[in-house]
Amino acid sequence: MTQNPQITPEWIAVDCSATQMRATAMGAAGPLAQATGETSKDLEAALLCLIAPWLSAQTTPVIACGWDAAPFRAVPCMPADAATLVDIPTEDARISLRIAPGLSQTNPADMMCGEETVIAGALALNPDFDGVICLPGLHSRWVHVSAKEVVSFQTFLTGELFSLLSQPDDTLDGFDPTAFEAALSETLSRPEKLGAKLFSLRAEVALMGLSPRAARSGLVGLLIGTELAAAKPYWLGQPIILIGAPGQCDHYAHALRQQGITPATLDAGDCALAGLSKLRGLL
Repeated sequence: MTQNPQITPEWIAVDCSATQMRATAMGAAGPLAQATGETSKDLEAALLCLIAPWLSAQTTPVIACGWDAAPFRAVPCMPADAATLVDIPTEDARISLRIAPGLSQTNPADMMCGEETVIAGALALNPDFDGVICLPGLHSRWVHVSAKEVVSFQTFLTGELFSLLSQPDDTLDGFDPTAFEAALSETLSRPEKLGAKLFSLRAEVALMGLSPRAARSGLVGLLIGTELAAAKPYWLGQPIILIGAPGQCDHYAHALRQQGITPATLDAGDCALAGLSKLRGLL
């Protein structure tokens, strides 16, 4: 879907991440068009840059998630609830804006913003699911879901650590499963060795000519192995759904298969749209 000025949406769904905003014009039969842009502190201005061609003199309802302008809701609770949508005043009378609150947890302290709506969409698409949802990304999250509620969750900085530790100018020509699996096994069984293994990986590159592909695959394996070790109470013996952009879940699915687990995989964009549609009362 691309931006199309020749449409009149019934409402607009918006999901935000730390860097990107995606708006979807919704009609009676579903999505009509889509536009993406950068996230901004000025939500209304950034939003209008994307959706202005779709607006008319009438007020168009906008439901958004991933924006931390609303108080967080404490778990356990439903991941998203239309009754908790927060009205956000707008200067432009052509839109009415409501935002889904994020979720918080006190022990251990944690929070999410936007993922709650993705989870709600996953549950709308899989209404009988009880188990664990993993959302890989810059900050990966493991979420225990039971009786349609988020019971608890834990966030890991795995993607952020990879960005800090990898070389931006390296090229990864494919994926080295042998390097990945060896590194995964090391830190999954001995997560306390992560720091030493990271330096050893660097030394292998300098002294033994380890290829960029093997080095980066090994780095991913070390980090995901450490994450799986810490998240073991979440995934061990549980049905698991991975939710992410295309290709984003591949390493996690590979790692879990090494533990004898075959997770289901859902597209994050599809789940976000389903969650926003549920908040609109359509699912």
